[in-house]
Amino acid sequence: MTSGVDQTRFFQQYVEPADDELLRQFGSTVVIAPHPDDESLGCGGVIALLRQAGYPVQVIFVSDGSMSHPQSKQYPADRLRQLRETEALLALEILGVAPNAVQFMRLKDTQVPTPDQTGFADAVADLGHRLENIAPDTVLVPWRRDPHPDHRASWSLTQAAVERMVQKPALVEYPIWLWELGTDDDQPRPSEVRARSFSISSVADLKQQAIAAHRSQVTHLIDDDPTAFYLSPELLRYFQIPNEVFFYHVQ
Repeated sequence: MTSGVDQTRFFQQYVEPADDELLRQFGSTVVIAPHPDDESLGCGGVIALLRQAGYPVQVIFVSDGSMSHPQSKQYPADRLRQLRETEALLALEILGVAPNAVQFMRLKDTQVPTPDQTGFADAVADLGHRLENIAPDTVLVPWRRDPHPDHRASWSLTQAAVERMVQKPALVEYPIWLWELGTDDDQPRPSEVRARSFSISSVADLKQQAIAAHRSQVTHLIDDDPTAFYLSPELLRYFQIPNEVFFYHVQ
């Protein structure tokens, strides 16, 4: 596997523990997930903690997740999309989020538009409308330089959508692929963000159950595509630690 940013060293050098007050400051929260499973991997513990504390959490999935098994005959794109949405709803129910608090934008997987591409303005308008209707206190969004095109594009969409809102929520960022694929250039700088880790020990089992609910991504449920993408054990170990890290913009 490609070596990314050393997670242990990063935590030791840059990350400070968050207290209960910082969790409460999230308030009503929207999680922006580029694909079904990113919500559980990056934010599953904090989602569960917020729900247990009584805070509303909604999740918006940006892409349709239909490219994880592009050559499958059993699961062509539309059927795979439906499967991944079903898995996402199950995962979020485990974490305490009801189906009516989940939205799917259904942009094409691997083709979430960037600011210089056709479709970006329409996607920003769509996301902005959803956020305006929810009016959250906080939006959790993938780290701006997370090394996956859809993740970076999701950050750009969210940033642009929030800029247009009258009541702007706080933007807090979370990494997914940084530990597996990130380079030094992808790594957050102390001059741009503060890294804070939340203890999720009390809900770690729920997080792992939610990750496991994405069966198409963590098992060979779909077995007819030799090019299929799976979340490897090597990748999943980064999300088996008793903490989740989030990046706060330095004012």
